[in-house]
Amino acid sequence: MGADRADAAGAQHVRPAGEAPTREVVNAILYVVRSGCPWRYMPADLPPWQTVYWYFTRWGDASVTEKILATLRVKARVQQDREPQPSAGVVDAQSVKGVDTVGRDSRGHDAGTKVNGRKRFIATDTLGLLAAATVLAASWRTAMARIPPY
Repeated sequence: MGADRADAAGAQHVRPAGEAPTREVVNAILYVVRSGCPWRYMPADLPPWQTVYWYFTRWGDASVTEKILATLRVKARVQQDREPQPSAGVVDAQSVKGVDTVGRDSRGHDAGTKVNGRKRFIATDTLGLLAAATVLAASWRTAMARIPPY
């Protein structure tokens, strides 16, 4: 077993021997994302946290989530008798108050809503299917946001 990636604390994450079923890895990632629990606190009935984290980082680096999202969006549009690629979209933003643990470099002040924190931007197609999402400092205006194209 070799060290693969270090986290912010400098701990080495090692991929354990053996394979875990892909569905169980996806279930474990969804559990962490939905519950907000630390990787090490995952329930014992899921694969080991080191295995799940190993897949999570590799899939993130390979943009697997974005590829799955794009494929599912095309399938959903075709099921609705629409063109596979949207011709129009909607962009929306919401400012969210940032707590002290949020770094100052990623926070800003939204003068319109009087919120000090971050602003999340989403772009959807005309069916309401997610096309892109990004989080920036709250000081960013919607017109200035760098939302990746779909």
